[in-house]
Amino acid sequence: MGVTSEAWWAVWWPWMVLWAATGVGLAALGTVALLQLVRARRAAVQDITDGICFYLHDSTVMDHYQMRRYTAALRKEVEQRTSDSKDGTVRAKVFGVGADGSRRENTEIVSRYLEVAEPISVIGVIMKVLEEKRVIVHVDLPSQTVARSTALLRTAADAQGSVRLRDIEGFVLIRGRFRTTGDGPAGDGSTVFLAPYGDPADPSRGPRVRVTCATEGLRNQVPQGTFSARCLGKVEEWNPEEGVLEVEAMAIFR
Repeated sequence: MGVTSEAWWAVWWPWMVLWAATGVGLAALGTVALLQLVRARRAAVQDITDGICFYLHDSTVMDHYQMRRYTAALRKEVEQRTSDSKDGTVRAKVFGVGADGSRRENTEIVSRYLEVAEPISVIGVIMKVLEEKRVIVHVDLPSQTVARSTALLRTAADAQGSVRLRDIEGFVLIRGRFRTTGDGPAGDGSTVFLAPYGDPADPSRGPRVRVTCATEGLRNQVPQGTFSARCLGKVEEWNPEEGVLEVEAMAIFR
């Protein structure tokens, strides 16, 4: 019996080593692939608010934040930021107020952050949560494309064929080349922006997206001419006579 076992091991031990190495290699590849997927998703969420916050509709942002109960998400985000200090200390800056201390002070810092929460501080968290829940449909006007995603399947009536923007019921993040047309209807305190579908020679003709913003929500001076931006909002209605799609904006990033 001993001879048989020794003979068996003499024949099969190289294959056993090879199989074990193969298993370890496959496990390692799976781990690397999973990490890359997680990083890609995190990067996609982080990139969503890259750039300058050009416009915020403060009341809409705060109403949405409070209605959807994003306090827990905000608390988690702040805790993560204050816990990521490499030297073991917490360094946070809460709206201009510096805070240094040990990790035991995280609760105090988070509480202070939440007490002074403002639209500009919570819009990033709201967008991150919306993106993680896959309810934002990404639209690119210059290339006239809509990203095929879970969000599209959830919000569009027919996400398999050609998608009409006016059929999207959820949030849209529209990338386009916007230009101002001046003030809105007389005395209503609004500023109107237009962005064409595609890249026509004359942006004032053909189908366009029209975004009406509360002038008081503009955080920077309106640029002269055309500028690239991304608008987070909801589709309101299609005006076939003007060839204009009305979009209600929550935020615009340049």
